[in-house]
Amino acid sequence: MSKPIEFNLFAPYNKGAVLIGSFSDWQEIPMQKGDDGYFRTTVDLEDGAYQYKFRVQTNSWFFEAEQWVDVTDPYATDIDEIGGKDNGVVRIKDGERIVDTYVWHHDDKHLPADHELVIYELHVADFSGGEDDPYARGKYKHVIEKLDYLCELGINAIELMPVKEYPGDYSWGYNPRHFFATESSYGSTAELKNLIDECHARGIRIIMDGIYNHSEASAPLTQIDHDYWYHHAPRDPDNSWGPEFNYEHYDENLETYPARKFIGDTIRFWIEEYHVDGIRYDAARQIANYDFMHWIVQEAKNTAGAKPFYNIAEHIPETTSITNVDGPMDGCWHDSFRHTVTVHICGDTFDLESLKDVIDAKRQGFLGATNVVNYLTNHDHDRLMVELGKREIFDEEAFRRAKLGAAILFTAVGVPLVWMAEEFGEYKPKQQESAKIDWTILANDLNSSLLAYYKGLIHLRKNSHALYTENIDFIHENAEAKVLAYSRWNDEGSRVVVVANFSENFLAGYHVPNFPCGGTWHEWTADYDVEAGDDGIITDIGPYEAKVFVLQ
Repeated sequence: MSKPIEFNLFAPYNKGAVLIGSFSDWQEIPMQKGDDGYFRTTVDLEDGAYQYKFRVQTNSWFFEAEQWVDVTDPYATDIDEIGGKDNGVVRIKDGERIVDTYVWHHDDKHLPADHELVIYELHVADFSGGEDDPYARGKYKHVIEKLDYLCELGINAIELMPVKEYPGDYSWGYNPRHFFATESSYGSTAELKNLIDECHARGIRIIMDGIYNHSEASAPLTQIDHDYWYHHAPRDPDNSWGPEFNYEHYDENLETYPARKFIGDTIRFWIEEYHVDGIRYDAARQIANYDFMHWIVQEAKNTAGAKPFYNIAEHIPETTSITNVDGPMDGCWHDSFRHTVTVHICGDTFDLESLKDVIDAKRQGFLGATNVVNYLTNHDHDRLMVELGKREIFDEEAFRRAKLGAAILFTAVGVPLVWMAEEFGEYKPKQQESAKIDWTILANDLNSSLLAYYKGLIHLRKNSHALYTENIDFIHENAEAKVLAYSRWNDEGSRVVVVANFSENFLAGYHVPNFPCGGTWHEWTADYDVEAGDDGIITDIGPYEAKVFVLQ
C-alpha cells in the first residue's frame, strides 16, 4: 500500500526546482516553493528503496545564469555512487522515511567521563588486515573483529577518521561530499551503527571526526547556490581544502544563518541517528568563528542529553582561547606536545622549560585535564618509528625511545590519544594512498614488548587517578644529566612520580631528591619496590628511559 512521502529542498533564492527519481522513471515532478524557502512535493510510495535527485535552476556563479542542474539531495542519508550517479537513496517503511532498520542494544551501558578517556584514532580502510592478509578488509565489520584487541589494549574511546560519503572508494575522508550519508565503501549505515553499538557494549565511546570548515568541491550546496552557504573564495588560499562554509552570512528575510543551519542539522542528525559520543572539529582555525562554535557545541550537548559528549578542536597552532573560560570547546589537539616530545626522544635538542610546558599544559595557559589531547603522532604526522628512522635510530634503540615517549604521554596532564598501530611500533610513513597496518610485525619480540608496555601504562593511568587531575609538580631537574622528574597526585591519596632520562647515558645510583612523601613506592616498568626517605630515592635509570613510581 502506498503512502504520500514528502520531498523538500531548501533553496530560497533559486527560481525553480523539480524532483526526478526511479519512482517516476526519472521524469520531472513539479515542486512548489513556500515562503520558508523550501520547494516541496509529495509522491505516493510503497515500502522499499528508491533513487532520486533534484533538478534545480542554479544560482552558482560557475554555471550559466539559472541553468538547470541535477543535484543530489544535500540531506540524503544514503548515496548510490555506482557509475558516478551520485543519486540519493530514500528508504520507506510503514509509510515513513527511515535510514535503516537497525535496533540499538547497548544504549544503557555506562560510558567513561571525558577525563578518563584514552583515545585511539583509526582509519577504517587501513586499520584491519595487512598485505599478506587473505581476506578483503577495511570495513566497519572488520573493526568490530578487532574490538577485543582494543579492549585488551585498554582504550575506551575510538576517534574515527571521517566516515561521511566522499567521492570514490579510498580517502582519509577530509573531502566530504555528502554530510548526512556514510561512506558506502566501508559498509552500510546499519553496519556503522552495529560498530558503534558494539563499542558501547564494551564501554568504548565513539568520537567522530567532523569536517565543518569546508566541503568537497562538487557537494550539492555548491551546485545549488554557492555563495548562499559558502564564502565566494578561500580566505587563506594556502590553507584551503575546498569551498569554505560562511558562518557569518545571515539571511535577513528568513532570519537564519544558512551555513549554521545546515551544519547544526548535520550534527544533531549524527548524534540522534548514530549515537556518537563526541566530535573532533577539523581545521577550527580555518572556521575562525567562535560565535558559531559556541552555538554548535551547545547544540551538540543539548542533543546528546545526559550522556557525556566531548568537543575537541583541531586548531593548529593550538590556542588556549578555544578551550578556556570563554572558549567554545572542551579540549583541543595539543600539537606542541607532539613536536616537543618528538625532538627530545630523537635527541635533537634538550630544553627543560619547553618539556615542562607541554607535560603541564597549564604553563601554556590551558586550564584543566580535559583541555588538551596529547599525542606522540596522529594521521597528519609520521609515526615515531619513522621519525627515529629518519635519524638512523633503529631496532632496540628505537623501541627504547618509543617507550620513553609512551611513558610521558600517559603521565602528562591531559587526555592521551594513540594513532593506530603506534602502540606496537608500526613503521610505515604517512601517505595519502592506502597503507594498511602490518599486523604481522606483532610476532616480533620488540613489537610485542612495546605493545605490552602500552597496555601496562594505560592500565596504570586508569587505576592511578592522580593521572586524571591537573595536579603536577616538577620535583627535580638536572639539565646537565638531561633528567626531569615530576609528581602527580589527587586528594584521595593516589601518587605517581615519573623520572625521565633524555640522555644516552646509563645513570647508575641516580639520586632523585624531593620525593613527595616517604614510604614504599612501586617502580612500575621493572616491577620492584623502593623505599623513599627524607632525602628521596636512589635508582638506576637507563638511557632514554622513564621510571614510573607509584605510592603503595
